[in-house]
Amino acid sequence: MALRATVFKADIQIADMDRHHYADYSLTLARHPSETDERMMVRLLAFALFADPQLAFGKGLCAEDEADLWQKDLTGVIERWIDVGQPEDKWVRKACGRAREVVVLAYGRALEVWWSGVRGRLERHDNLRVFALEREASAELARLAERSMRLQFTIQDGHVLVTNGRETVSLEPRRLEV
Repeated sequence: MALRATVFKADIQIADMDRHHYADYSLTLARHPSETDERMMVRLLAFALFADPQLAFGKGLCAEDEADLWQKDLTGVIERWIDVGQPEDKWVRKACGRAREVVVLAYGRALEVWWSGVRGRLERHDNLRVFALEREASAELARLAERSMRLQFTIQDGHVLVTNGRETVSLEPRRLEV
């Protein structure tokens, strides 16, 4: 018998002073049985960092040729492709050919090893931006995961504060040079 995805509900308020984007979103996240709370919360962070009414969650772990999040224009052209974790360079290169902008929000163990292994194969892609989260930050973010969440994201000068009203996580995604 196949395991089913666990559904999480997230009501989030975003105050992004860097982009002048202030909005509330009610989101439904399906967490694949093999996905951790940490990965799901990094996906939610990626949504907050690039929030837009057209940004949507993809099938993620269920489909190799879909982004974790993507933003399409009205004609179906992929404006922004976002992956989290440490994706294989071949998938990132393929995404760079399909989307106007590709963003990778990398986190986890051996992050520096992964980056040193794929960096050279990704250098020629002008439409790629890669950000790294410190391991402690993504672990702290995972502790905010609940089946029903109310979170506030405040973003200023690249610094992010995430709070559920009881706990606050402070993090700063670091841009990696491609």
